[in-house]
Amino acid sequence: MIIGLLKEPTHETRVSLLAEAVATLTKKGITVVVENGAGEKAYCSNAAYEKEGAQIKSRSEVLSSSDIILSIHQLELSEIQNLKSKIAVGVYQPLFNVDAMKGWAAAGVTTFSLDMLPRTTRAQAMDVLSSQANIAGYKAVLTAANSYGRYFPMFMTAAGSIAPAKLLILGAGVAGLQAIATAKRLGAVVEVFDTRPAVKEEVMSLGAKFVEVEGAADASKAGGYAVEQSEDFLQRQKARIAESIAKSDIVITTAQIPGKKAPILITEEMIQAMRNGSVIIDLAAATGGNTPITKNNETINYNGVTIIGNSSLQSTMPSDASKLYGKNVLNFLQLIITKEGEINLNWEDDLVKGSCVTHNGEIVHERLK
Repeated sequence: MIIGLLKEPTHETRVSLLAEAVATLTKKGITVVVENGAGEKAYCSNAAYEKEGAQIKSRSEVLSSSDIILSIHQLELSEIQNLKSKIAVGVYQPLFNVDAMKGWAAAGVTTFSLDMLPRTTRAQAMDVLSSQANIAGYKAVLTAANSYGRYFPMFMTAAGSIAPAKLLILGAGVAGLQAIATAKRLGAVVEVFDTRPAVKEEVMSLGAKFVEVEGAADASKAGGYAVEQSEDFLQRQKARIAESIAKSDIVITTAQIPGKKAPILITEEMIQAMRNGSVIIDLAAATGGNTPITKNNETINYNGVTIIGNSSLQSTMPSDASKLYGKNVLNFLQLIITKEGEINLNWEDDLVKGSCVTHNGEIVHERLK
């Protein structure tokens, strides 16, 4: 069996597997072919891959010879046309790219999108969303600190005292929790809002204050994701967030709902109430953003407030991000590859079934059908 590792688009610095992960496959007798230069932006050279037993090929050779193709981002439809009966594994955001998935199905590709894995305990070892969100939360705080024109910690000097930065985090998922820990290490005073009361204990254990709003919809069956809320709750939520934002120097937003546009949590009026020099880091920018001003991959100055839209902060740490992503991929591959190195798609496995989007010429995932 042959596994192919592709080079990502120009904007992406990560790669699906580093050389150390490739070694795990080649030791099992699996042939790994790597597109020329695939790991360069993640500081992994062609020579490093070859040292671990991989073969360096052109993109067309990798696509034509591989049984399983690894690429974080979607391939071009023109490339997909020639991949009948092959398996593609990546993070393809099928809920936002339904038309593209129809094309993949028509081409006869079996597609596994790791962002569709059920959020279960067993899936944690292959949870790419969590491993990458952890990095994004960390870098969100560092990006904010770099963009903010004042100190984060409190300073008492002979020249006078500096008050600590007040930081508000909207969403206490993996990215939010890592942002709390990082901001506390830098000395900021942190408040956190989340619609899920269950995360209150985690937030407080990291030293942050949890902002509570009564009457949130039950999210216990949403697999760790946020759910849509009632209009009454949204109004109370809006008022409570507005109160916290008015006294915040930094706001980091992470709120997303799978398959839907990100909810607007910060209105223009709220932004106008922030003092000059404040910073908003919007990690939900790729799905519309948590403010009406946010634009993905852009920095906007709105009435003296810097709004940074970036859903790919993990790509600013390509080596570690690729290392963690690659470990997730290896764990997933164990589900579809036997110990003898043969492909075995067990449709009775909830993780295999739950992450498969296209197979046998059709879309098979229930949420897309």
